Order: sequence, then structure tokens, then C-alpha cells
Amino acid sequence: MQLHGIRAKGKRRFKVTTDSKHDSPISPNLLNREFSVAEPDKVWAGDITYIATDEGCLFLAVVIDLFSRQVVGWSLRQDMTRDIVIDALRMA
Repeated sequence: MQLHGIRAKGKRRFKVTTDSKHDSPISPNLLNREFSVAEPDKVWAGDITYIATDEGCLFLAVVIDLFSRQVVGWSLRQDMTRDIVIDALRMA
């Protein structure tokens, strides 16, 4: 790395993206940690994470099929609005 002028970045700060103090309804846990699925396209799971870049953070939403463990939809955006989830679900 030193030979090619590549520098490792320092420790990144943790960015809080969850707002647990709200009055919105909470969806029930239908999956109940049962991750073994017998058929494709019966159970999808998703998550959102952020990727730190030199130009700022990007948010990545991913939807996977728990039967095949394959990504069936994703969306990458500069802002974390509901549109990122909707786009990933539409792709799936």
C-alpha cells in the first residue's frame, strides 16, 4: 500500500440511523427467527446499511429470498427515505 501511495483511513464513527423513540405502530414479528424456508419466494428479508465514501454516505437497501439466500432486489441512494425500500422491493 505504501509503495502505491494508498493510505488506510482512520477509525470511522458510528452513525445512528434508527429512531426508536416514536409513536408509530410497530409491525409484528411474523418470522419469529424461523430462517429455514421450504420454497422460493415465500419469505423475503431485508436490511439497510450505509457505505462511507469520500463524497459522503450512501445507503444500501437489500432484499433477499431466504430460500435461496440470493439478493432479489436492492437500491442505492444518497438519502435514507422510504423510497430506498420501495425501490428495492419493486426490483425484487
